[in-house]
Amino acid sequence: MAHLVTSVIDEYHDMLENDSDPRVKGWFLMSSPLPTLAICLFYVYFSRVMGPRLMENRKPFNLRNVLIIYNFMQTIFSAWIFYEYLMSGWWGSYSFRCQPVDYSYNPMALRMANTCWWYYFSKFTEFLDTLFFILRKKFSHVSTLHVIHHGCMPFSVWMGVKFAPGGHSTFFALLNTLVHVVMYFYYMVAAMGPKYQKYIWWKKYLTTFQMVQFVLIFSHQFQLLFTECNYPKSFMIWIGLHGVMFLFLFSDFYKVKYTSSKMAVKDNNKGACMPLLDDEKSSQNGKIGNGSTDIANGLTKSYLESELSSTYRSGYSNGINSVYVSQSTHCSRERKMD
Repeated sequence: MAHLVTSVIDEYHDMLENDSDPRVKGWFLMSSPLPTLAICLFYVYFSRVMGPRLMENRKPFNLRNVLIIYNFMQTIFSAWIFYEYLMSGWWGSYSFRCQPVDYSYNPMALRMANTCWWYYFSKFTEFLDTLFFILRKKFSHVSTLHVIHHGCMPFSVWMGVKFAPGGHSTFFALLNTLVHVVMYFYYMVAAMGPKYQKYIWWKKYLTTFQMVQFVLIFSHQFQLLFTECNYPKSFMIWIGLHGVMFLFLFSDFYKVKYTSSKMAVKDNNKGACMPLLDDEKSSQNGKIGNGSTDIANGLTKSYLESELSSTYRSGYSNGINSVYVSQSTHCSRERKMD
């Protein structure tokens, strides 16, 4: 048993030393996966246990101005990462058919690797989505799938930066940052109040945009199954499966939210994605929802279940959208206006 443990440890160190990209070894959080793993585990604990417990006997925070600033910063940050991905390869020098990783110290190759690191870092800034949900006591948004997805993404992207910072699968990050630009801009405008909501009439098409993204991602990745390409197939398959899974989850949400048939709600779709702002339905606190393209709702209890449940009745308007209040508690559950 001791020999087996020693062998595993030796293999682990050998992989980190000999199979990883030496260019990123000294970069922040890149020398070992343990710090990233520790941060992810703390995020899960805080989201599921510590955060809700701290807010249990507290009133929800009014974070309207904070959300405007936060979403603006995320929009700019995502736009910059998208630009860097274009300029370091995808605007012309990269091939959409097959793009190996350039491990050289060429300035363009280093620029791509640096962009990959910033994309990795952006996965930590997205933890604030969950923090704001908790501070505003929107616990229905902090579902199991939301936490698992956000909690796993930094470690998953860490692997890409450590072993393949560039090449074919960065197409996924390119598209994802573009979607984040649109998504965070949407949430910024939504947080600005009803005066500006007439400018975000296109929210239905935003979900379609997200689904198109996932189709492009898995199509682009899985083409390597039918052609020779000097790119790690493990990363290609991993990213491609992400695209397939998220496509199904987002399409379920689209059918529930935008089809006129009442059967869509009756079917109790468990795969709804991060909810967009609904002008007619909101969570019990009456504050604006916020999030990213990442999935928000769990497979065991969807956001739409809680939002469209027959146990909720229409309540007051907070100036942004109508709040839904439990019939069993009536006025005692009403919240202050934002």
